[in-house]
Amino acid sequence: MARTCLLLVLLKVLQIHSEEETKRPGSWDAQRNRNTSQVTQDGWKRQLPGSIIIGVRKGGTRALLEMLSLHPQVAAAHSEVHFFNVEENYHQGLDWYSQRMPVSHPGQITVEKTPGYFSSFKAPERIHAMDSSLKLLLIVRDPVERLVSDYTQILNNRKARHKPYQPLEQILWKGTELNTRYKPMQRSLYALHLARWMEFFPMRQIHVVDGGGLIREPLSEMRRVESFLGLVPYLGPGNFYFNQTKGFYCLQARGYHHCLDPSKGRPHPTIDELLLEQLCTYFSEHNENFFAMVGKAFNWC
Repeated sequence: MARTCLLLVLLKVLQIHSEEETKRPGSWDAQRNRNTSQVTQDGWKRQLPGSIIIGVRKGGTRALLEMLSLHPQVAAAHSEVHFFNVEENYHQGLDWYSQRMPVSHPGQITVEKTPGYFSSFKAPERIHAMDSSLKLLLIVRDPVERLVSDYTQILNNRKARHKPYQPLEQILWKGTELNTRYKPMQRSLYALHLARWMEFFPMRQIHVVDGGGLIREPLSEMRRVESFLGLVPYLGPGNFYFNQTKGFYCLQARGYHHCLDPSKGRPHPTIDELLLEQLCTYFSEHNENFFAMVGKAFNWC
């Protein structure tokens, strides 16, 4: 009976999506955002998230959100809100936060993503205070790759502003020791950060997504996400196609095609092999602790 009701809700949402296509311009953003002038019609309104992608930074959070937004039961907030990890925003209150959410139908789940939440000291308790039953999505990748990608983004941002920035080797080597206080290093200590989240949320409310798997086989990973969120199975092979030029999967739905921003998947600078070995050694114990916490091992380093 419950499944029948859920299917009816999905059919209703699909019908609304179909009707909206005849009214919207043919851009990807226009397709996924409903006109706010129609908020009061048919029960559409802004709702607090039923799920949050909490991280990790440079782990694939944007790809995960874009793929989730293909599902008609998902209303995705496509700008990072930084509500729970930025004091100025948090003190604006939940009304301010809810106004940053997309307009959605009662049959949809609202999802926002802010990768900065994962390494925030205050975010776990604050999110728990908002909704202790919330479902959390955590997407992870090899911590060394994540570190280098984090550095690459900072490097490119500095170059764009014509500001100097040191090579990664100079930042991470302090004599013969690793500079473990470097923030991108700290962000890759997954077990350390997850332990804080587990003080407030049981692991049954935290789904860990394999960032590498999402790149190689997006459909398999997204089917597990659908199941975790309690969504009707919807995504299929037709929603993903491999772009030979970009070297990764792009998305398609209802006649629209979309690839991630060019900044995603950009080439990394060449890193000294000895440094990479030292990083793998340093992260190995932290990785084992993380694997034990989530009950799953990843093929890292």
